[in-house]
Amino acid sequence: QVQCVESGGGQVQPGGSLRLSCVVSGITFSRYAMDWYRQAPGKQRELVAGITSDSTTEYTNSVKGRFTISRDNAKNTVYLQMNSLKPEDTATYYCSARYTGHWGQGTQVTVSS
Repeated sequence: QVQCVESGGGQVQPGGSLRLSCVVSGITFSRYAMDWYRQAPGKQRELVAGITSDSTTEYTNSVKGRFTISRDNAKNTVYLQMNSLKPEDTATYYCSARYTGHWGQGTQVTVSS
């Protein structure tokens, strides 16, 4: 069974940085594209960033130039480096192995002064 376990969230001031991690089990990790989503209170879940099995990346416009997605296949882990954080980045962040329909429990990111 696919499991995704996110970590690394927290509270940070505007302009700060956080690095999220997601450890994945139950699949051959290197063969799957991985995505980071986020959901703010009262809003729909949105795709933030994705990385394919050959490490091609894509980002939603609002995070381009600030967030970086990466993967370490030896550790079955996908990362999201978030810099220059803004209050509007506040949300619960989830990772998912693309097309598996499985999600982690999420990690909360709060950007506030």
